[in-house]
Amino acid sequence: MVPEFLHPWLAIATTVSVFVTLQVTRRIPIDLLFLLALVFLVLTGVLSPAVAISGFASRAVLAISALLVVAAGLRSTGVLDWIGNALLGDVKSEGPALRRIAGPIVASSAFILNTALVAMMMPVLIDWCRQRNLSPSKLLLPLSYLTILGGVCTLIGTSTTLVVNDQLRLSHTAMQAEVEHLQEETPLNAAAIASRQTALPYVAPMGFFEIGMVGLPCAIAGTLFLMFVGQKLLPGSPDLIEQLGDQRREYLVEMQVLPECRLVNKTVEVAGLRNLHGLYLIEIDRNGDIITPVAPGDQIRSGDRLVFTGVVSTIVDLEKIPGLVPAADQTYEFNPSSRQQRHMTEVVLSRTSPLIGSTVRQANFRALYNAAVIAVHRNGMRLTNKIGNIELEPGDTLLLQTRGDFIAQHRNSRDFYLVSSVEGAEPRRHDRALLAAGLMSVLILWMTLAALLGGGGLADPAIAALSIAALMVLLQCVKSSDARAAIDLQVVVTIAAALGLGSALWQSGAASMIAEALVQIVGPHPYLLLVVIYLLAMIFTEMITNAAVAALLLPIAIAVAIEGDLNPRPFIMAIALAASLSFLTPIGYQTNLMVMGPGGYKPRDYLVAGIPLALIVATTALVLIPLVWPLTLGP
Repeated sequence: MVPEFLHPWLAIATTVSVFVTLQVTRRIPIDLLFLLALVFLVLTGVLSPAVAISGFASRAVLAISALLVVAAGLRSTGVLDWIGNALLGDVKSEGPALRRIAGPIVASSAFILNTALVAMMMPVLIDWCRQRNLSPSKLLLPLSYLTILGGVCTLIGTSTTLVVNDQLRLSHTAMQAEVEHLQEETPLNAAAIASRQTALPYVAPMGFFEIGMVGLPCAIAGTLFLMFVGQKLLPGSPDLIEQLGDQRREYLVEMQVLPECRLVNKTVEVAGLRNLHGLYLIEIDRNGDIITPVAPGDQIRSGDRLVFTGVVSTIVDLEKIPGLVPAADQTYEFNPSSRQQRHMTEVVLSRTSPLIGSTVRQANFRALYNAAVIAVHRNGMRLTNKIGNIELEPGDTLLLQTRGDFIAQHRNSRDFYLVSSVEGAEPRRHDRALLAAGLMSVLILWMTLAALLGGGGLADPAIAALSIAALMVLLQCVKSSDARAAIDLQVVVTIAAALGLGSALWQSGAASMIAEALVQIVGPHPYLLLVVIYLLAMIFTEMITNAAVAALLLPIAIAVAIEGDLNPRPFIMAIALAASLSFLTPIGYQTNLMVMGPGGYKPRDYLVAGIPLALIVATTALVLIPLVWPLTLGP
């Protein structure tokens, strides 16, 4: 334990140390680093154990965990694949992709909490980048920034504005009580009573679109910067591209186009079959008529057999397209409910395999192994024969659709040199897609109503997210094992520990000490005071949680405005905007943390792209706030 007067300084030093360590090295996992900082503050007495672990039970952490499960349900049913295809279409590079998604993301984030949007869109963008051998680092941080920008367009876009509104309700009630007290106890103090009565209407709760009068121009300015300049400041992370790829082992695969497939009557180029990384369309077999070489303008028809060579991840992507099924083995199971019980497995045939010398069609994999052949690879050679006619040889690698117990049963079989599962090849439950989309719609409506009703009881966003996540599992939109795997413990632990660090700065008095000192230095200059309040909130929101910044600075700003006979409204809006717009650090906002690992970002990447974005948004806000809400009180 250390003396109490040192607590603020310890809290500040610990927070700064975390920032510096994140910048200098990536050897320490980010969640472990935050936990170590939290433990240090508990051991030194700055935080009580109960407060330190309270972040793990916070509504934000519970909501994020549940939203990750909901996103897994949307992914498992193919809803996210449909959204990604609808948004990105035939886009081939990161710049056009960002311009394509920017508008829908900003518009959606005005009505959907940012964490939900990022949890849903992140896997879509990662898959899109992997298919095209592009780096997700060019898109994931802009995704986070776009949701943050859209969140300040309405009252319910971000949790920070909801916190500000609750604080305004409390402040309005407290001011009314103060006026009544002054009138009863000190009726001669007319000046104090008048100043509070004049300011009282300006401390009322916000309207639904009120913050959007400045938030929308900020969102437009920030979006334009990201689309045309900001993305160029982000790293390409070529090492990350390699992590997302797989070994260059090319398979021959034959896919049949069913009547309900969305590719029917589209050209090869429009269907996106020329853009998939590691894929080459060799020929189209149309009722015995062979189209080869395949031109970009060739149309795909129902019943066509498409012959590809491609890496295993590409074949997994092809299988996720509804109505496109492997045609090499007629025993392939493509009924959605039955496919859930089957998995994709790679095997290498041994010299003693009874299949050697027979063709794929003659091998009868269903009878021997309860499996179906999807694709064939042979020692780096590009096979051009029909898969069913390929005569199997020792060392051939086969991609199979198998039962879940296949690996356990055949791992030590003399028929195979190697048996291994294929990651990311989980079959889609397309028959549950409409149900999953309906549940997501209910969640959006529920969370919107929760925001309007004040967020208590069943109107709590965390309760809404947990309920829909449970229904996703119960109604088989996502398997329970996949739901558990969807919860990213590093993200959850980091956010929970970051909330604890924010509590340390707040409860130790460090944040209040800094805020009051800065406000006293500025003096009674209205616009300068507005700038300082905005910058103070902007800096603090990069170090502690947005809600804590709003709750801490809002009473100070209102008191300063009243003492200076100024309008509290512009100061209130400055805090609501600045506390919501966090671009400079990974811990400044939950979505910034969520994309850090998948995007391979370092803290300096946030500074390089975030500083100019923050300056543009701050300039826009500080120019417009006094125009929309005058600094001085009206007559």
